[in-house]
Amino acid sequence: MVLPEFDHEMANTRKVLERVPDGKGDYKPHSKSFSLGHLAQHVSRLPGWTARTLDNTEFDVAPASGSVFPGYSNEKTAKLLTDFDKTVGDARAAIARTTDEEFQVPWSFKRAGKVIFTMPRYGVLRSMMLNHLIHHRAQLQVYLRLNDVPVPGMYGPSADERAG
Repeated sequence: MVLPEFDHEMANTRKVLERVPDGKGDYKPHSKSFSLGHLAQHVSRLPGWTARTLDNTEFDVAPASGSVFPGYSNEKTAKLLTDFDKTVGDARAAIARTTDEEFQVPWSFKRAGKVIFTMPRYGVLRSMMLNHLIHHRAQLQVYLRLNDVPVPGMYGPSADERAG
């Protein structure tokens, strides 16, 4: 049942990533904000959490062996889209192969071995991937607006897409 929603949200997310302007990766609306490049790369990578969640029962974001994430870089929009499309394909395949029973398996998020939270995999998919992605996608849309880039509609036309 989650695949139609997943497909819809990934298509919406791709529309936003397509509009990320090259050459503005260092832009920040506030000193405490992510840079546009960091935020866009984060959004492009978030679907990668899906297979990690559905194929395992835990994840340690800061294991004793060192970071498991590559750092952020300012990538061209074409690279962001290529990375996004790959992670979306992998995520969709992981969702499709997961049974209802496997969605109910408890999954734990850890930091340096300490459990931060545990919930069923489906809850992790909804909160840590889909909701998290939608949150950061909305931030990215604000960055687009602040840079005078037309914002695409998500659940109907945006102000930039309305006629008249």
